[in-house]
Order: sequence, then structure tokens, then C-alpha cells
Amino acid sequence: MHIPDGYLGPQTYVPLYGMTIGFWAIASNKIKKQMSLKYVPYLAMAAAFSFLIQMFNVPIPGGTTGHAVGAGIIAILLGPWTAVLAVSVVLIIQAFLFGDGGITAIGANSFNMAVVMPFVSYGVFRLVKGSAEGSRRLAVAAFLAGYIGLLMAALVTAIEFGIQPLIATGADGRPLYAPYPLSIAVPAMVIEHLFFFGIVEGLVTMLLFKYFLKHERDLVYALSNS
Repeated sequence: MHIPDGYLGPQTYVPLYGMTIGFWAIASNKIKKQMSLKYVPYLAMAAAFSFLIQMFNVPIPGGTTGHAVGAGIIAILLGPWTAVLAVSVVLIIQAFLFGDGGITAIGANSFNMAVVMPFVSYGVFRLVKGSAEGSRRLAVAAFLAGYIGLLMAALVTAIEFGIQPLIATGADGRPLYAPYPLSIAVPAMVIEHLFFFGIVEGLVTMLLFKYFLKHERDLVYALSNS
């Protein structure tokens, strides 16, 4: 899901940089005010977990790749604003040190995986959870949070790809950046995440949530801030 350099034009990646920097600033301020020192190691572990799970990057048809992200479980455990910074740090490190995702696309990749996904996942979890406290309902909420969160991140990524031929073409009419229209980009990204990567993300989110629910319930942000 990491967008490389050359796939998005400046008409797309510059505004996404601006939006993402805004989210980073808000997240930083909120974490400074709300997070106590005892949660700092968890923030580091969350970033390490996201980095590890994203290393399993599988190529898929249509010239894209798919992987789990871990943003959903981080949002549930530590809050969506914490997830914004934790996952963004991972994406920046990957871009600069490992060439996984382009430098010009850091804003877009961070927006997709560190903004869209955490907030969608957190919202889905709270919506499905409702006022229930039973472990089965909570487990379902965690699965759907991870699943739908990753699916929405993939959809947003596909839209960013798919609009390039519409907004950036040369004098001969050929696309300057990502060449695939929405009719190709959206199915290429969404179908694979719908039937495989989203399920993996949902299962990882659910299993980790169940562990923390049993052993560290007080840590779970989405429960303590109901």
C-alpha cells in the first residue's frame, strides 16, 4: 500500500502533505497534554509493532502491494491520535531508510495509513461496541475495526492513484504519473484487501485486543474513554 515516488503528481501529494502535517501538529499537542510517562514505552512498542507487521509486503495484481498496518489496534489501545504519530514515524523511517514508499509520498502514505485508518478503526470499534461490555461483542468490534479501517485506507489510496490520469496528463494526453484510471486502481486495491489483507488485519486486531482485554484492560483507550 506504500505509494512510491512518481505515482502521484504535486497536485495530489502537496495538499496531502499539508493536511497530514496538520494532523501531526494536533496529535503532538494532544499527546503532550494527555499521555502520562507510563504510556511512553507503549507508544514505542506500538511503532515497533506497526513497523514489523508492515514488513510483510505482498505484491498484488495491478502493480500494487498489500500488507497489514496495525493502526487499528494502536488506535483502540492508545487512542487514534497516538496512532497518527506512531504509524507516521514508521512510514517516515521506511521511506528514508528502506525505500519503502516515496519521499514525495510520505504525506499521502501517512494520511492513508496513519490518519484515515486509525480514525475509521476507532470509530467502527466504538460504533459496534455500543454500550456492550461482553467479550464476544468487543471481539467482533475489534475485528471489524481492523478490517474496515484497512479497507478504507486501501480505498483512499486507490482513489489517489485513479485520479492521476484525470488531473495530470502530458501534451499528448498520456498520464504523467500513475497510469491506471479509477476503474482499474480501485478494484486492484480494494478486492485484495476485501478478501485477504483486511481479514488478516481484522484477526490481528481482534487477537491482540483480546489479549489486552484479559491482561491489561485498564490500558485500552477505547474502553476507558467510553
